[in-house]
Amino acid sequence: MERKEDIMEAARGFMRSRIILTAAELDLFTIIGDSLVSAEKIAAGSGFDRRALERVLDCLVTFGLLLKEEGAYSLTDESVRYSSKHPASVLPMLLHMSHLWPRWSDLTEIVRKGPGHQRKPGGPMEDTESRRAFIGAMHVVARTLSEEIAGSLELSGYRKMLDIGGGSGTYTIAFLKRNPPLKAILFDLQEVIPMARERLSSEGLLDRVELAAGDFYADDLPAGCDLALLSAIIHQNSRQQNQELFRKAYLALDPGGMLLIRDHIMNEQRTWPPDGTLFSINMLVMTPGGGTYSFHEVAQDLENAGFIDARLIRSGEKMDCIVGAIKKPRLNR
Repeated sequence: MERKEDIMEAARGFMRSRIILTAAELDLFTIIGDSLVSAEKIAAGSGFDRRALERVLDCLVTFGLLLKEEGAYSLTDESVRYSSKHPASVLPMLLHMSHLWPRWSDLTEIVRKGPGHQRKPGGPMEDTESRRAFIGAMHVVARTLSEEIAGSLELSGYRKMLDIGGGSGTYTIAFLKRNPPLKAILFDLQEVIPMARERLSSEGLLDRVELAAGDFYADDLPAGCDLALLSAIIHQNSRQQNQELFRKAYLALDPGGMLLIRDHIMNEQRTWPPDGTLFSINMLVMTPGGGTYSFHEVAQDLENAGFIDARLIRSGEKMDCIVGAIKKPRLNR
């Protein structure tokens, strides 16, 4: 149980968050860049209110995100990654957090009246530039975890993997690098495929990957694989949507093939891991029917789709749990 002081600190956490998100929305880290610049100069160049700007900048100094010297501000080693000009910028992820802000503010009304009372849906990928930046930032933050997960799985007997909703190829890249004989099909929306082609080409892996465009909600999945991956997909769906997607994966897989699911997998009380409980609220306010699910729920939905031998291959506190299930092998006669 948290102490009273801890609860109050958590309740005030929105203040710190709001300052960081405002800095991202105003693109302050990019504006400051490599320079040592005063609040007055930033305000004059951008049309901001100098007094309000200075208070935000001073708070960022106390957070360790800026340095202040004789009234002028500069970036720290950490905050340089929040500049849009940094080659591994994670600014789009901060902007995504900012996008969540008004939706989370709807939580009280959702609890009072139920889902459907949140604001009109929208997202960080509403145009080509935003989509590219967001997927790029997701690749940066997911790269280490994808390598860790790929290294924790024994996949030496598998021939070809179908990465369903594979984005720009972060997990395809990690799995192919870890398993040199493996080939892959990356399946995602038409507008995402060019990003995957570019990233796979830069990694020297394009010759081992087929790129297939489609919508896994509306289209059949490519066949001919003995391994399939659903990475960070099931949380955006209702259980009914997941069962339909599992059925598509079942039909696409070769007999005896395995489906891997990476996501938060909750305990039966749905209270652990803590990140998963928070993420379930995120899906409550952001999607019509998404959530985080227990192993029992996922296993039941897999069984309903035809899979056998569902098991929790890996558990963790982040979105690093892996569930595996097998398509029934073809019987020899």
